[in-house]
Amino acid sequence: MAQKVTISPVTRVEGHGKVTIKLDDEGHVTQSRFHIVEFRGFERFVQGRPYWEAPVLVQRLCGICPVSHHLGAAKAVDMIVGAGAGDGLTPTGEKMRRLMHYGQILQSHALHFFHLTSPDLLLGIDADPAVRNVIGVARSPDYKDLAVQGVMMRKFGQEIIEATAGKKIHGTGAIPGGINKSLSLEERDRFLKGKDPLNADTMIDWAEAAVALFRDYHQKHREMIDGYSQFPSNHLSLVGRDGALDLYHGKLRAVDADGKKILNDVNYQDYLSHIAEEVRSWTYMKFPFLTNLGNEKGWYRVGPLARLNTCDFIPTPRAQKAFEEFKAYTGGKPDNMCMHTHWARLIEALFAAESIKELLEDPDLQGEDRVVKGTRQNEGIGLIEAPRGTLFHHYRVNEFDQIQMANLIVSTTNNNQAMNEAVGQVARREMDGQKTITEPMMNAVEVAIRAYDPCLSCATHALGKMPLEITLLNHNEEVVDRKSRHTNGVQQN
Repeated sequence: MAQKVTISPVTRVEGHGKVTIKLDDEGHVTQSRFHIVEFRGFERFVQGRPYWEAPVLVQRLCGICPVSHHLGAAKAVDMIVGAGAGDGLTPTGEKMRRLMHYGQILQSHALHFFHLTSPDLLLGIDADPAVRNVIGVARSPDYKDLAVQGVMMRKFGQEIIEATAGKKIHGTGAIPGGINKSLSLEERDRFLKGKDPLNADTMIDWAEAAVALFRDYHQKHREMIDGYSQFPSNHLSLVGRDGALDLYHGKLRAVDADGKKILNDVNYQDYLSHIAEEVRSWTYMKFPFLTNLGNEKGWYRVGPLARLNTCDFIPTPRAQKAFEEFKAYTGGKPDNMCMHTHWARLIEALFAAESIKELLEDPDLQGEDRVVKGTRQNEGIGLIEAPRGTLFHHYRVNEFDQIQMANLIVSTTNNNQAMNEAVGQVARREMDGQKTITEPMMNAVEVAIRAYDPCLSCATHALGKMPLEITLLNHNEEVVDRKSRHTNGVQQN
């Protein structure tokens, strides 16, 4: 008989999301959807506000990656004040922003891998949900030090943000045309020579060790990591002018599943000529696609995996070595294995740690020339590579300096179709022909979503408190089976 499975809410998403899975009379999955059922409306309620407020206002979208929205909006506002599109700032202004951004990348990637991903990998997808969290990892005699490292890496990144943005969360460091403070010598020395482990050298060593940890885990669990969820897709990101990985500024590049360039380093100011968004009735989240391929074939992935698939090299030595090993695994072709996103994420964390040290040693950070102004414009577009992927900020203002139009395409929106593909693939593997729902089945679907570290999850990073209910219905909407995981992490009938 036909059945419908509902996972609601999906845990660790910001706001409300759910998954619905339909099965036919033979118990085969015929449809799977990842629904975002909450409407935020930031694009509407920033209208009428002065444009210079945008970098502070829009970062309230998120408490985990506010720096990404802060800098994406600031880059758009730079254009409005005539400071150029990302590369027109003073050396001090650009490098302070980059330092802020790399601190954000480091802390966010550490949070996701050590706090949210490692419990599934190290303790097992089918482990007791009461202990399948970062506290469980910390209490494990085999992984106690690893958990501490994750906490300290995040702390270091947050302190970099505080030194550059004024606050660890929702700072004000980026202003139209530049930055409002330089880095003092005392702050610089604290990060370069600080008491172990809170210094740049230790962060680099720990980030490199995390890459090695995943590589070792991959070798021992290759079937799971490689086969968990994989499908061909396009990949999109910013790249530097020389094709390097660049998380702050660059050109838009997209490659297909075979590595062919389908968007060849175009100016992101023209993004509307290359990217469109589709609306579907069952979710508030849009579906972006490349217009030259259409909505059916033009969807793409963004984020760490996509960035390593699109860039030519990484401009720091230890991350470049890790990148070469990553690329060698697929013979230089794009990597379409979803769980390899964690591998890519850790390589980026290493790149961020190395970049932080390089910037800290640059005397431009102590410069006093911090702001650029030029001819006032009525429109600004800013793109940045947020931890979770390419982030678009686009504003149009009137003669009274008020925002008239705002268009935001956040990283998770760009990954919408890819997450739906991953959910469907895991659902077919785990639930096809099954009559009884188990907690590991529920977590398996979440793991597929979690690989993308959706930005929607930022408000609900609760340790051991992951409410989830999944209900199996027949074609008459009668309950066949129901399992719930309540806020204490205990599974109940």
